[in-house]
Order: sequence, then structure tokens, then C-alpha cells
Amino acid sequence: MTNSRVTRLAHLLVDYSTEIKRDDQVLIWAPASTTSMPLMLALYERVLENGGHPHLAPFLQGPEDVFFRFAQEHQLDYVSPFYKLAVDTFDAIIRIEGVSNTRALSNVDPTKQVRRRQAHETILKTYLQRGDADQLKWNVTLFPTDAMAQEADMSLHDYSHFVYRACHVNDDDDPVAHWQSVRSNQQRLVDWLSNRDRVQVRAANIDLTMSIKGRTFINACGKRNMPDGEIFTGPVEDSVNGHVLFDYPVTVGGREIENIKLRFKDGKVVHASATKNEPYLLQMLDSDPGARYVGEWAIGTNYGIDQHTKQILFDEKMGGSMHIAVGSGYPLTGSRNVSAIHWDMISNIKSESEITVDGDSLYKDGQIQI
Repeated sequence: MTNSRVTRLAHLLVDYSTEIKRDDQVLIWAPASTTSMPLMLALYERVLENGGHPHLAPFLQGPEDVFFRFAQEHQLDYVSPFYKLAVDTFDAIIRIEGVSNTRALSNVDPTKQVRRRQAHETILKTYLQRGDADQLKWNVTLFPTDAMAQEADMSLHDYSHFVYRACHVNDDDDPVAHWQSVRSNQQRLVDWLSNRDRVQVRAANIDLTMSIKGRTFINACGKRNMPDGEIFTGPVEDSVNGHVLFDYPVTVGGREIENIKLRFKDGKVVHASATKNEPYLLQMLDSDPGARYVGEWAIGTNYGIDQHTKQILFDEKMGGSMHIAVGSGYPLTGSRNVSAIHWDMISNIKSESEITVDGDSLYKDGQIQI
């Protein structure tokens, strides 16, 4: 029998996040494993109830560790026509994260991963453009697995509770009302940031300046991610200056990278280091010209996510954090940066921190000031 929280999450994703209606073509996409099947089936059922046409794709990419081990160059450049069709023509894509082995790609040649991302760059551009034009509704969520619970230093039981609590789909919650409230509260911040220019971020290991002139902040309130809770924009490409330490580890491409330090000059990363997997960091930054520029700057607003779990979908939303993504920006923000990568890196700004905008205090020691 399906867990009631799984059913409530499926209803939230279909009814609120993507607003599926009659005759919508919906791709329900998950990694090549049966782990997330309960949520896939719950989504399939709810899309049918809403009159849409669900398409299950649990094996769209195949087992990636096997792929990268045996793929030849022309296969690295190949894009699935099924995925291209969905991105080009479908009304909605709901993607479920939830791998059974978070380190499956640890020994993959990074050049293969870069080449694979570059092959999908055009698809990503279409994905974002159709999303910005309200032609494609998309959402990324997560189904709890043993591997992800281990990364978070939790039992599967405790991690599952953490996931569903962060999504506000427990039996004592009204999920839609909660995320509508988040949207309302965050819109106040977005409105305050409109038509402003100079941002300064200072903390124990951060001293950054950037311009947001002419850029748009996005109110992330459960429409594109679940859970959610952040406001973000794409800063002016050549405006970022200073240095930052990202003190939360991030896991990318099967590798854990710790204590990333970046120094920016006129928007570009001119120095980068890490205490773990530094060569991988440097290789990703050299993927293409846009990989050394900032595509996103964001403030996490979800104080219900109260611990670091090495899962970016959750960690980047933590209240008391900020993150920067190097690489591709979101055109809806006004970002013009283009890259095959989009890599989020997170800093703790709960204490000894302040963010000012045009000299006015927006944020101090983990709390919004306006």
C-alpha cells in the first residue's frame, strides 16, 4: 500500500507545482532503478485523475556508470530522441531524484562527463526557454533512498521523515496552503529587490560584490523544485568581485568536493581550490568559457531544512545559507551566461554575516532584515 505521504507529495506536484490539466502530456522521469517506483506510480495515478497523459520513463538515461564505462565518443554525443521529444513538445516534466549509490560515478573520467553535458547543452537551452515561456512546466523532487540517508548520516526512517517534513506533506500539513504562503512571503523580498544595483556580501570567509542591475529575482516557492524556499537571480556577468569559501561539501558527478574557495575578478573565477577533489573542480571550471562565470546567486529561506545532507535540492534551500552557481544562468532572471554546467556551491551565513543592497541591510546573521 502506498505511503500516505507519497500520495500527498504526488498530489502536491501534480495539482500545485505543475498544475496538470486535461490532455497535458507529462513525462515522469526517474533514475534507472526501481527505488522511486512508489512515487512514480502515485504521480502516474494523479496525472490520470487530472485528465493528463502520463509517460513513465524510469530508464531514460540508463545506468550511468555502465554507460560511461563503455560509451564510445559518438555515443557520448548522442541525445535520446525520446528525451528530446519530451523537452520539445511535452507540457510537463516531473523528475525524481533518488539514487541507490551516490558514488557510482566516482571513477568516471571527468572528460566524458563534460562531453556528455556539452551534448545536452542545446536540450537544456530549450528546456529553460520553454519553461520561461510557460510552455513547459517542470519540477524536480526527491524520493528517499538508503544511499541518500547514509550521505545525510541518518537512518532511512529518519531521512524519510526529514524529506516529507521539508515538503510539508505530513498528515498534519496543508501542503498547498503552505507553499502559497511561502510564495506570498518571498514576493515581498522580490519586490524590495526590484530595480536595485549593488550587492555586498560579507561573512567570516566571504567578501563579495556584484551588480543585479536590470536583473530579475525569482520567487522559488515549490513550482520548479520540491522542497523549495529561495530567492535567486543571475548577477551581471562581469560584475562579481572578491572571494568566497563554500564551507558545505557538495557532491557532483559522484564526487564529494570540500572547502571550495573561489576568487573572482570582473566576473570570472581567477583562482579556485578545494581540500578534496580539487582536480575535478578545476576540470569542471574549464569545461567551457561560461563555466568560470556566475549564472546564479541565491539566498536560502527554508528554515525547516535545518541540517546539511549533501543533497543539493535540500541544502541550497537551507535558511541561513547562500549559494552561487557557476555556469549556465536562467534566462528568466536576465542572465546571459551560457555553459554546459550549472554547479551550485553553498556557504553558511548564519552568523557574522551581512548582505547589503545599495547600502540597505537585507540580511544579517542568518535572518532577513526587511
